[in-house]
Order: sequence, then structure tokens, then C-alpha cells
Amino acid sequence: MLKRREYPRIGETVWRDELPDGLRLTVVRKPGYRKTQAFLAVDYGGADRRFRLGGELIESPSGTAHLMEHRLFQLEDGSDAMTVMSRRGAGANAFTSPDMTAFYFECVDSFQENLELLLHFVHSPVFEPEGVEREKEIVASEIRMTQDDPDDALYYSLMENLYAASPLRENVAGTVESVREITPEQLYLCHRGFYVPSNMSLVVVGDQDPRRVRDTAERLFPAESLPAARRERPEEGPAPVRVDSEREMDVGAPMFLAGVKTAGGLTGTESVKFELTASLALNVLLGTSSPLYQRLYSQGLINETFGGDFENAAGYSHLTFGGETKNARTVCLRVLEEAAALAASGIDPAFLDRQKRTVLGSCIRAMNSFDSICYNTAAGDFSGYDYFDTLSVLDGITGDDIRGFLGEYLTQDRMAVSVINRKER
Repeated sequence: MLKRREYPRIGETVWRDELPDGLRLTVVRKPGYRKTQAFLAVDYGGADRRFRLGGELIESPSGTAHLMEHRLFQLEDGSDAMTVMSRRGAGANAFTSPDMTAFYFECVDSFQENLELLLHFVHSPVFEPEGVEREKEIVASEIRMTQDDPDDALYYSLMENLYAASPLRENVAGTVESVREITPEQLYLCHRGFYVPSNMSLVVVGDQDPRRVRDTAERLFPAESLPAARRERPEEGPAPVRVDSEREMDVGAPMFLAGVKTAGGLTGTESVKFELTASLALNVLLGTSSPLYQRLYSQGLINETFGGDFENAAGYSHLTFGGETKNARTVCLRVLEEAAALAASGIDPAFLDRQKRTVLGSCIRAMNSFDSICYNTAAGDFSGYDYFDTLSVLDGITGDDIRGFLGEYLTQDRMAVSVINRKER
């Protein structure tokens, strides 16, 4: 049954339901808006290569989820769903991340027709062999194009340093060799395992009738849902596998990326709080207004490319920072020293308040973005939290929470570094 909830602090009205087949539905009403976005997400991504289905252990080649995303746009008559939507004036696309695959469109007109098509093609795969082979070559070409990208090389080298067996070590698209191993039978098997309504979330943002959206989803999806596959992910210890790595590439200046593994497997409000704490810790430690950033910049150790990020995906999480520098190890040492000092002595309350206001502003801006609302609502469905309660969670984070995060995770024994030096000609 559809339930309506008001969020006065951000001025949103949200309708939610869980259909009999388990599909989670969210409609965010935007009265007076002409544009509507629909986002159908699957709790399945590039990291979900090993799983059990009906008691059988299955391992799929790297890149299977990504190839499936490409091929699902093919309709039974051989036409392409994205092209059909485009003719109706809709912009459609899809993506695969380590832990999610999503298909979405935005339009001004013909919303109902486009929604019906979206629900149909995602749930009705056509993996005919000739089309799969053609798509494999297209994906292989995309992979080759990224192999010389320094940012990709830096990131995946760091993942290989940090993790022993986590699938985050591998590109979501797979390798040229792994993609060529994928068969139509494997695609159907993975679709059966994960593309079931109880493992999916539909989010609609716009001036649409929630009841009509619900009726459409209930009509086009089966009344009962088969159980989803049970994924298996390797456990990881806190220490990196390898402390550092270096390589040479055609880059304008030497660059580095350092990282530490943080808590994994968090769900619900605990997961949201941890991510927000990590974001605040990054701002306090490395933000452009932080004392450390100002010192490193004035000493010529970093430039405007320097920054940090936090990633929480597929049951693993890590904090990273990096940029262009000739002194990667010096920068890493200074970061660890500053983290230890902040953990020991505390954070200036006025400075922390400014950082919380910065993160609060980022959260509010994200809640005004259709893309962000769709993605984060679906991610919340899969992890067990309400995205629109994020601001309340942020309110409860204290300086002690940030000190604890810095003291526990920003340590030498957790850190790994990847460096790319300039190739000599």
C-alpha cells in the first residue's frame, strides 16, 4: 500500500510502496515540473561475480554485469530500446558500478509509454548469440581505450595494493580476455539470479501520479518474485597487501594516489553515518580551507589537483587522496602526522562547524538533483536506510566521531600508495 511521508526540512513529499513481488517503489512528487526521471536499479554490479543460485556455486567472468547492461536494451524484434525512447523525446542511459546496475530516462512527454518500455526490456532479456558477440567487441574496444588512462591506472594499482581478493581490484568492464569468455547462457543465468523484483528498486522523480506508477509496475512485473542469488564476497583484513607500487606513463607531471581500507559491510543508518563522518574527516584533514592543505600548497608539495575521496561499494570501503607531486611519500607522511595530531588534540569547534555547514550544503544541493535523488534513494533501498533522513544523521555527528575515524583509519599500517612517474623520452 502506498504510504506518503512529508519532509518539511527539505520541502519534499515522498510516496513509497513495496509491491507483492518485492519491488521497492519510490515516487518523489515535483508539482509543476515538466521533466520526469525514472530510474530502475538492480542490486547487482561488477563486483558480484561469485554467487549461489539454488545451492549451486557460480562464478561469472569479470565484466558480465556490464555486458548485460549493454545487451538488455535489445528488444524482441531486434530494435534498440534506447533508440525507441529517443524517438519519443526521452534521454535514456544506463550504468554499471561495482554494486549496482541502473537503467534510466528523463522526458517531458510520453512518460507512461517510456516507463512501460523500461520495465519491459529490463525484465525480458534477449541475449541472442550474434548480438552478444557484436557487443563483446564494442566493450573490448572501450576497455582498450581506457588502458592508457593514467587516472584509471593509478586507481586500480592502488586497489591491487590495498586488497587481497576483493573484486574492487578489477575494472567493472572486465578485461578484453574476460569479456570474450562470457556466453549468452551465463548472461541468462546472472539475469535469473539478480534481475528479480525483490532485488530491484524503481524511483520516479517528477509530477507523476504515484498510484498510476505503482499500477504500471505491478502490471508489468510478475505477481511473485523468485529469490535472488546469494552473493559471496571475500573477507579482507585491515592491512594492505602491498605498501606501494610505481610505474611510468606519458603524464605531464608525477602523480600519486594513497589510500586506507576502512570499515566494510555496514548497512542502514550506521552506513550513512560512517560515510558522512568520512566526508567530514576528509574536509577537516585535506579540504582546501584546512591548515594542512594550506601548508602543503605553500611549500609547493601539492597543487590544485590534490584532493580526497571516500568510496563505499560492494561491502568494502576505503578513503583515498592524491594528486600531482614529486614528493608523494612526504605528502603521505604529513597527512598521517596531521591525522594523528587531530585525533589526539581535537578539532577546533568553529572550524568543524564550518565543515559541517559545507557538507550540509552539498547534501541539500544533491537533494535538488534528480540524478542524485534517484541514485541515492535506490542505494538506500538496497542498504536499508532512508536517503531523505540524511540531514538528521549529519546533525548527530560530533568532533569525537571524526577524531575516532582519523585515529583508527589514517595510520601507517593501513596505508598503501600508487605512484605514476613521468616516462623519460
